[in-house]
Amino acid sequence: MKNPFFPLVISLFVLAVAPAWGQTAPARAAQPLAVGTAAPSFKAKDATGRPVELPQLLKKGTVVLYFYRGQWCPYCSKQLSQLQDSLQLLTAKGAQVVVITPETPENIGKTVAKTQAAFPIVHDRGFAIMTAYHTAFTVDAATAQKYRGFGVDLRQANGAPEDVLPVPATYVIGRNGRIRYVYFNPDYKQRASVRRIAAAL
Repeated sequence: MKNPFFPLVISLFVLAVAPAWGQTAPARAAQPLAVGTAAPSFKAKDATGRPVELPQLLKKGTVVLYFYRGQWCPYCSKQLSQLQDSLQLLTAKGAQVVVITPETPENIGKTVAKTQAAFPIVHDRGFAIMTAYHTAFTVDAATAQKYRGFGVDLRQANGAPEDVLPVPATYVIGRNGRIRYVYFNPDYKQRASVRRIAAAL
């Protein structure tokens, strides 16, 4: 019988595609970090300029780390709105929520306006945190072109020279710095519910 507190949706999601538009950067691939793995440390600033450091957060309690694609993604906006509405389910258990995105601070402002998010949202400049948590992947040229047809230029949205997005994964990191729970699904339409995360706490 599976342990309901540590479900892990594992999908080895590998994109082996050539860099778009002549870029020399290697294609990025995404696959989940395993439960029990030491969580990669990071130090960044949220959209308001406040420092967000994993070691400091862990001194206060468990950290729930969310990744989302951008304010242009309706599934991301819906997830963050639901997270804000049900945030107390997590904070009541002593958890701190941190959200990571490749989108620029200006676009994060649009996300906050849409979702009323009161938790820190970090612009992952250069995709450093996404890469450390194995959520970053290179969007193939055809898909990037399709997005542009919808009015979404990923390079402009992220302020970066590559078409890169995160798998919208969720990690729960214990006070010991170890990953306790992972939800990792390459299908961007599927997200872990707040109640599911609360159960993992």
